[in-house]
Amino acid sequence: MRLNLPNELTDVTVDAKPNGEPLETWRHSLGHGGVNWLPLPGRVVEDARRLRPRLIRIFIQEFFRVYRGEGRFDWSRLDPYMDALERTGAKVVAAVTIKPKALYPEIDQSIWRPRDVAEWQNVVRELVRRYSVQRRVVTHWEIGNEPDIGENGGCPYLIKDPAEYAEYYAMTVRPVLEVFPEARVGGPALASAGHALLPGLVEFCAQTDTPLHFVSWHLYHDSPEKHAACVRQIRKVLDGYPGRRPETLVTEWNSDLALKVSVAEQARDPRRAAIVAAAILDMMEAGLDWSFYYHIWDQTCFHEDFEPFFSDNGVRLMTRHWNEIPHRLGLFGVGGEVRPQYFVYQMLAQLGEARLPVEAPHGLRVLAGRCGHAVGVMIVNHNADEPQDRAANLTFRNLTPGVRTLTLRRVDGDARWCEETLELEPVEQRAVSVSQTFNCHVYVPADSVAFVRLT
Repeated sequence: MRLNLPNELTDVTVDAKPNGEPLETWRHSLGHGGVNWLPLPGRVVEDARRLRPRLIRIFIQEFFRVYRGEGRFDWSRLDPYMDALERTGAKVVAAVTIKPKALYPEIDQSIWRPRDVAEWQNVVRELVRRYSVQRRVVTHWEIGNEPDIGENGGCPYLIKDPAEYAEYYAMTVRPVLEVFPEARVGGPALASAGHALLPGLVEFCAQTDTPLHFVSWHLYHDSPEKHAACVRQIRKVLDGYPGRRPETLVTEWNSDLALKVSVAEQARDPRRAAIVAAAILDMMEAGLDWSFYYHIWDQTCFHEDFEPFFSDNGVRLMTRHWNEIPHRLGLFGVGGEVRPQYFVYQMLAQLGEARLPVEAPHGLRVLAGRCGHAVGVMIVNHNADEPQDRAANLTFRNLTPGVRTLTLRRVDGDARWCEETLELEPVEQRAVSVSQTFNCHVYVPADSVAFVRLT
């Protein structure tokens, strides 16, 4: 890396004495699925488990071929998929996106009402019975996925009318709660947070006393501020909701998908990691309850799996997006190779659960936490309008005097990590003697994420 030191230091202060505010970084988790039915590989399972996720969001898509009609079920594809997810240590948010041929004989994304509602509800009951009751894997059931854009969002339902989505939601959550009353249910998993389906669902549930434990939407955008603005927008929609306010879940999100060029080198671009880290910190400040980074592992889309329930145009779209011009969104590539964003989640997991007060100027986003005697600081340098290298003048206050180990790790253009151990190699690691106040300088290049730890 070429060193480009700025002329001035940027002051950052961390108070090492917790003020009682929790730091729930585990609320920013991972999502997966919708592309093919292959379970997460063993190595990816173990590496995801190291991030200690509590919830993972997935699709239960029609290519699992769960329902064959006439009361016949086949779990041979979905069981191994769920097994792998369970081994990560997380519970599951499952989006219901199946469209069995027996209930939807015609391929048409605009058809959302099944041929037989009672049979549909029985299919949902059996899904919930298997994965929420017999096996305590799924705790949250999300009804649909991007119904506002249908096949363009990778799922076979296009429902633009709020009244129609409300009817679909009500007929689907009823059997969920009959079988598993403790379930958390919600939706509509919108591609656009501003679509009328969401306020329509909120109003319907409030007026009819239909359970709505969470609302969900998606966003793929490079602007962290845009991600935070969506959170504030949805929270405003929920103002005045009777009883307990539904939780807010971004069940899919990432940086921008509208790439004019898609080449392998983009997958290791540290700017993506900086955008992800900045967006998480901004969404936290906006009051988001949960986010699910899409996705864990890049996959190949097998067009023959979509042909039985997708239109020809829908099949072409899926194969193009995941084969010809892949987005390379995964924390891991198709071959299991790690991406820079993985280390952002590794940093979050290491911060601890006691939030520390921080003073930082505009231009740097900073999050600090304490775990036992260890103090961790995450510094994100991302500014799309004026990217510039910075050097932080980092001051710790209210430390317990003594000898500590100071370790600096950084996600930057040097790809400084070991593929075998999945550890970021330290930029610096040294013994320091600290009094109640300790100061050090930290280089934070443009579009990088630094992690400083005193242990």
